[in-house]
Amino acid sequence: MSLKAFRELITGFRQLHFVGPCVTVFGSARFPETHPHYEFARSVGQQLALEGFTVMTGGGPGIMEAANRGAKEVGGHSVGCNIVLPMEQEPNPYLDKFVDFEYFFIRKLMLAKYSYAFVAMPGGFGTLDELFEIATLVQTRKVEEFPMILAGSEFWNPMLDFLRETMAKGGTISGADVDRFHVSDSPEEIATIVSDLAKKRFGLQKSVYKRRWWMFE
Repeated sequence: MSLKAFRELITGFRQLHFVGPCVTVFGSARFPETHPHYEFARSVGQQLALEGFTVMTGGGPGIMEAANRGAKEVGGHSVGCNIVLPMEQEPNPYLDKFVDFEYFFIRKLMLAKYSYAFVAMPGGFGTLDELFEIATLVQTRKVEEFPMILAGSEFWNPMLDFLRETMAKGGTISGADVDRFHVSDSPEEIATIVSDLAKKRFGLQKSVYKRRWWMFE
């Protein structure tokens, strides 16, 4: 098992080495094209791509497809990091690159390594798992303080109320842990938050010749 995991780790690094600065978009695979959340995610993908970021998702249907689709529609780059499950997930048709992972921990490592922000759209257990994995790493200072954006106030505000009124007041987390989350219903605002924080926290700048971000030397 250890050798298999090591091979998968090396393969992931090789496959994703040149994808450029990414923003990962989490969200449910269950929303059809006709759902408002799908269209919202599509717009988010468009705006992130217009700001020069590669849009990274799990590569499947629903919210993932919508974000990847939005990025491709405006000429952006689109990547899918799939987790192999008993119910096989087909890659959506809007991907420049699709990488399969057997192990959740390696997939999460790739998302954290290549992303400069995380946008959580409405979703289920998988979305919450990925969101709070990043929140825990930021809280414990194991990674940089990546922007964490909750897209859709109606969906996420009840969770934030629980974090503030139950967990923070009960002393299990601090108010600062809750304040790290940005909430927005605007694709344009989400992209602006990501872009501004990428400049301030990570020294990214846009290439003079290409509409993409590069590390500032």
